[in-house]
This record gives sequence, C-alpha cells and structure tokens, in this order.
Amino acid sequence: MIRVLNLFCVAVMGFTILGLYHVSEQTRVARKELASVTRQIADERSHISVLETEWQHVASPSRVQQLAEARLGMSNTASAQLSSFDLLPRRGAAEEALNKTPLRNANAIVTASAPPYDPDSGM
Repeated sequence: MIRVLNLFCVAVMGFTILGLYHVSEQTRVARKELASVTRQIADERSHISVLETEWQHVASPSRVQQLAEARLGMSNTASAQLSSFDLLPRRGAAEEALNKTPLRNANAIVTASAPPYDPDSGM
C-alpha cells in the first residue's frame, strides 16, 4: 500500500513539474512577444513624431500664405468689409427689392467669326 502511495505521489510530482515547465515556457514566449510589440510601438511613436513635425512645417500659416500668393494669386486683402451692423441689409429688404424688379431674359449673342464648337477636341 505504501509503495502505491509513493508511486502516486511521484507521478503527481512529475505532472506538476511538467505543468510548471509548460507555464514557464508560455511566459517566456509571451515576454518575447511583449518586447517585440513594445519595440514596434516605440518605432511607430517615433514615426508619428516625425510626421507631426512635417505636418507643422507643411501647414504653417506663413507657408500656406506664401503658397496662396505665389501659386494661386491670392492676396491678403478682404474682398468685402463692413464697418458696422447698420450697413447690413435688414431682413426681408432684399426679398422686397427682388420682388419689385422685373425679370429680364438672358440672351446669348454669337458672332459669325467664332468657330463652331467641337466636342471631340474640347474646344
């Protein structure tokens, strides 16, 4: 009876050792993966900081203004400027003005010297 109990205890101890070894291997693999993911996160953060710096350069107001003036011909002047609220039209005043004016027909005058429109050439 004692030999059977000793054999049973040795078997349980052997399975416990195998279970602990399996858990320690899983932990080692998980630590390797965690280190890899942590390294990838650090790399991505450095890439993000580089992109943020580039975006700050590209979207800086002075650069946008230079591009608008150079390439698009825009200037820094306001197209319409109101000096007070008294200059704004009253509500309904524009509708009354539109109702009092007669509608006119739009006419297009084409000169005879103009070449005919060719849809294939886009001209």
